[in-house]
Amino acid sequence: MTIAEWCLFAAVLVFLLTIAPFKPLGWREFDNARPRDPGFWSTPMRQRALGAHHNGIETFPFFAVAVLLAEFRHVPQPTIDALAVAFVVTRMAFVAAYLADFAWTRTAIWNIGFAINVALFFSPWWSK
Repeated sequence: MTIAEWCLFAAVLVFLLTIAPFKPLGWREFDNARPRDPGFWSTPMRQRALGAHHNGIETFPFFAVAVLLAEFRHVPQPTIDALAVAFVVTRMAFVAAYLADFAWTRTAIWNIGFAINVALFFSPWWSK
């Protein structure tokens, strides 16, 4: 497997691990029979974690398609790998900014991540 393909898995882990700590930390309030109970996610930190989690789910399809398109179109693998790693690092920074409630920073980081995905998506066109 390529580094970029491992980054697909890493991107999934980033959005899953964004909310994972909040369930055991809130064990007195978390009801596993109702994991989507909006009441549990009502504290500000939990709301931000859930927002970052949802955003990770929303951004993943474009990232996955961009990686696969680049690989199918035989873009040089180091280019794909570098962009994929940059995207995952950007997502981790996005989550950190989201949890820290740095709204403008979070938005700037999201835009950088989107630009990386656009570059990856169009890499078959510009890399030859």
